[in-house]
Amino acid sequence: MINLDTCITEEFSKTISQLKKTVTDIIVGQELVVDQLLIALLANGHVLLEGVPGTAKTLLVKTLARSINADFSRIQLTPDMLPSDILGTSVYDFNTKTFTLKKGPIFTSLLLADEINRTAPKTQSALLEAMEERQITLDGRSEKLPDLFMVVATQNPIEFEGTYPLPEAQLDRFMLKIIVNYPGADAEKQMLANWQEGRYDSNLPESTNAISIDEILMLRKKIKQVKVEEGIFGYLMQLVQKSRGLSDIQLGASPRASLYWLAAAKAHAAMEGRDFVTPDNIKFVAQPVLRHRLILTPESEIEGITTEQVINRLLGLVPVPR
Repeated sequence: MINLDTCITEEFSKTISQLKKTVTDIIVGQELVVDQLLIALLANGHVLLEGVPGTAKTLLVKTLARSINADFSRIQLTPDMLPSDILGTSVYDFNTKTFTLKKGPIFTSLLLADEINRTAPKTQSALLEAMEERQITLDGRSEKLPDLFMVVATQNPIEFEGTYPLPEAQLDRFMLKIIVNYPGADAEKQMLANWQEGRYDSNLPESTNAISIDEILMLRKKIKQVKVEEGIFGYLMQLVQKSRGLSDIQLGASPRASLYWLAAAKAHAAMEGRDFVTPDNIKFVAQPVLRHRLILTPESEIEGITTEQVINRLLGLVPVPR
């Protein structure tokens, strides 16, 4: 059990390292992906997972939920899905002559919205209030969501037929966009061994190394204690401002992006066992924070320039504070 009276110390880092090990024992070859997912969890942000089918995106989220003993719901989004299928609906009780809320799958701690770009914009928008306010409104009545509430949405980067691209306003509400690539040969060999041992069975027991939801919520509070010097503030603001003036970009980082960028950097610093942010923490989370927010110009897309290349160039344009 974590000492509630301690500040950010090595104890924090050890706790998260143990959580990471619990996840990576099942999800092999995706250490960077797991690091970024844990950053979002600790920084109270939502995640957009992008990867081709079969790269264990769903298993990753289920494993994380099991590792922290959190309630988990999965929604397989389809074109005919309605907002009520996610939020729930009011049902009339003939005995009491009143309406009662039949809660939808959104009332959970960890929500996996699978293939979010396959459902219509009206249904996509049903997630907006929940992601921003941690509550939903039905029939004029607000219903609070669990304290831990986190959305992890997935999308396939190679299939576009029959999909509805997420609008910029909704993309901006995801703290991080995490790219899930194929694992290396050694990792894939280990996956085969894990499968042979039955470690991917759907009826796996709860993790014996799990930490509680209360501890996760406490860790989130501790991240607020991470200090940020004036030079780091200036460094981050220069990066944000510079992103809005790059010739290859028609839409730069939003003010919300700067807030999420700082929160993610603080979470990463805490994971490393420090109570202060360094420029390396800012750089570490730059790609997942910005890759879904920077919109390239049509000319840049034609030339084959990628958002990742622009972000790397951006980091090279702003001098690192000493």
